[in-house]
Parts: sequence; structure tokens; C-alpha cells
Amino acid sequence: MSTADLHTLTGAYALHALSDEERQAFERHLGECEPCTQETAELSATAARLGLAVSLPPRPAMREDVLRQIRTVRQEGPGGPALPRRARTASRGRPVSRWALAACLAAAAALGGTAVWQHERAEDALEQARRADRGANDIAAVLTAPDARSRTTKLAGGATGTVVVSDSRDRAVFMASGMTEPPRGKVYQLWFDDDGSMRSAGLMDPARTSQAVLMRGAVGGASGMGVTVEPKGGSEQPTSTPLALLNLPA
Repeated sequence: MSTADLHTLTGAYALHALSDEERQAFERHLGECEPCTQETAELSATAARLGLAVSLPPRPAMREDVLRQIRTVRQEGPGGPALPRRARTASRGRPVSRWALAACLAAAAALGGTAVWQHERAEDALEQARRADRGANDIAAVLTAPDARSRTTKLAGGATGTVVVSDSRDRAVFMASGMTEPPRGKVYQLWFDDDGSMRSAGLMDPARTSQAVLMRGAVGGASGMGVTVEPKGGSEQPTSTPLALLNLPA
């Protein structure tokens, strides 16, 4: 795959729509291309904001409906129906314009609630959905606030992190994309930097490489934030060298 081809994959990477081979090649490319790194972070943030903006609480009977239907609805095979060869070739051959990509992001956000459920994962997925729903409204409120401001940084391994702050709500959201799993028994912990004094702002989900986290507590007088690797359950103060330290957007 040529460098020119890699430049066109920022949107597909932000939507997790690349094959494993393409994703690995693109992540290597991110380590050498600052414009693609910045564009990928912006598109990932846009996709998250669009998805949260259109999210709705599930109806009370949804859990029972899902558990009932997973025993009767036939699952699609891996990858879904194959595209005709001509269609696949055409889709690979044309670069996607930024306007078309924005439309695809909006469509993906609108369809984001559709999923194929496997029986052995249904209970776990439902519990995750309940937990996510409790914080989704708060996250959406920060991301869509009129005064929301963001700042993006590169993390280890080609990952990106974006912090979004709303003064009117006095809250912040940290969005990560492409993070590696922490070592066994460890977790990523977020911190507010209060003029050199680090204040815990909550933990990230160690099983998710891309996520949006409502940072715990008010922004207050914090001037920056950081991410460290800590023992499972978190620490009262950082015990490792920060993976990232960045000033909050002014």
C-alpha cells in the first residue's frame, strides 16, 4: 500500500472500518505523519460527538426483547454478505472527499446502536450498555456545549488523546483512540493538574482501546491533565511516569 493510499484512510480508521492488515499499516504511518495524526484525532472526536448527540436511553423492555430474540434470530456469518468484485474495486479506487466523509460519519453515528448480539456476550453487553447510559448524557452535555474546547496529543504506540473542556459545565471529557491494553493488573488513570498537584479524575476501561471518559470532579482551577498507568483500582497519587501531560485548552 502506497503512502498516498494511507493518507486516505483517516476516516475509515476513526470509524474502526479497516482490516487488521490495513490498521497495522496505518498505525505505523501515524507515527511518521503529523497531518494524518491530527486529522484522525479530529475525526474520532467528531464521530464520538455525533454518536453521543443522537444517543437515546433504551426503552425499559429492551433487555427482555434482546434476551428473547438471541435464541431465535439467526446470526450472520463473519464479515456479512460479500460485495461483488466490481463494487469492492470501485470502493478501493476512489479517494473519499472530506464532505463525503463527514456524511459517512453522521450516518455511522445514526446507525451506531445497531448490533448483532451473540448469546454468550449478551449479559455482559447489556450491563455495559446500562453503565454507559448513566454517563452518556453527561458526556454528551460536555461535548456538545457551546463553549466546548478541545486539545489533542499523541500517546505511546501511535494512540491519540483529546481532552474537551466546558467552562459553563465545569467538566471535562477525555477521549482516547488506539490505546494499547495496560499491563495485566494495571489500569490507565486520569488526573487533573492543579498547579503541580495531581488530583485523581477517574479510571479508564482497560479492555477498551478507544473510549470517551467523563473526568471525575469539577475542572475547577486545573491548568492541565495527565494519564498514568496505575495498579488496578487506581492510586491516590501517580506512581508512574505520565504517558501524557497536556495543558487544558484555554
